[in-house]
Amino acid sequence: MEVSAAYLPQEIFAPSAGADLPVPRVFIAPQRYVQGQGVLDGIGRYLSLLQAKRVALLMSARGSRNEGVRLLASIRTAGIESVVRTFNGECSLEEITAQVEALANERIDCVIAAGGGKCIDAGKGVAFRLGTPVVIVPTLASNDAPCSALSVLYSPEGVSTGAEFYPQSPALVVVDTAIVAAAPERFLVAGMGDAMATWYEARVCLLNPAARTTIGARPTLASCAIGEVCAQTLFAEGRAAAAAVAAHTVNEALETVVEANTLLSGLGFESGGLAAAHGVAQSFTAIPQVHARYLHGEMVAMGTLVQLMMESRPDEAARVAEFFASVGLPIHLGQLSVDASDAGALDVISERTLLVPFIGNMPRPVTAAVVRSAVLDAHRLGLSVAQRVGDAAYRRLQDG
Repeated sequence: MEVSAAYLPQEIFAPSAGADLPVPRVFIAPQRYVQGQGVLDGIGRYLSLLQAKRVALLMSARGSRNEGVRLLASIRTAGIESVVRTFNGECSLEEITAQVEALANERIDCVIAAGGGKCIDAGKGVAFRLGTPVVIVPTLASNDAPCSALSVLYSPEGVSTGAEFYPQSPALVVVDTAIVAAAPERFLVAGMGDAMATWYEARVCLLNPAARTTIGARPTLASCAIGEVCAQTLFAEGRAAAAAVAAHTVNEALETVVEANTLLSGLGFESGGLAAAHGVAQSFTAIPQVHARYLHGEMVAMGTLVQLMMESRPDEAARVAEFFASVGLPIHLGQLSVDASDAGALDVISERTLLVPFIGNMPRPVTAAVVRSAVLDAHRLGLSVAQRVGDAAYRRLQDG
């Protein structure tokens, strides 16, 4: 997994070479986070915090036909000029470069990225290169990208290729829960899969003195506490929130889980650290049928079970698997279209997981054999849980 050299936070936060100093704790966060029904219509007012006069709006063609109408209306009402750019689907360096070239002479002073995780991450890369703040308007609660100061990069074909870090967090994150409630339930549930990993990965990093966060720092107590509350929130309210989205309604359970998926998970992973759960998830993107059919959070869900088996915590893995089964997340390889007897697929997972730098945050050395064994252990556990509690929620979301 390559890391862009455009900005390397490790060079900023790690102690100077030769200095006999401990690694500092660092907490990262956006400047403002706004969540609630109808907040999309207030974007023009919120932009006054940035004194923005001319903005670039990056969104998909679908987004332009839907949320884009409301965004542009609010922006115009506030007397702000706008340039609209269409996001073409992959957060690749090629896509980011093309958007930057198109906007280079537009004299914008802010980039608004509205859409799913890849559009949001691309918007961060565009804003960084243009030297402007970025405003994030997620239209799904399917991942924890909105609040972070990094982008996960992909090839134009969609295979994970690395990450890029930024010196500034988003200036503003605006989440309209009415839009989240109108989206398919599967997206919110995938966000729970991504968010649940936050606590388990932060816990590993907190307990391992050698572990480092994505910016090369030690985790903060605040981020780990946030990660733990994130998991507790999902266990308590996840089923009710999924039911609310299935009914396209906004209630307190949905508001709570959207905050967990977006804010708590975003703050928790970035300042708490990543470990095997996301390492395994990134490896799944190299398997064509998984990349084509499944969402990031669905891959992370399986990665979390693998990490817990790697930690020799089968009872906690079973608890998590039962929750995942109840909301419709994958809990065994077959639910990610991977045959457990496919040696080639297992080789890809085992070998690519080791290429992700944060796999080194695990407390014991991780080899390809360790990954393979944990993957199969998690798969068998998932099969047993599926037999016991059923997979109706999973089948309903995948068929829907």
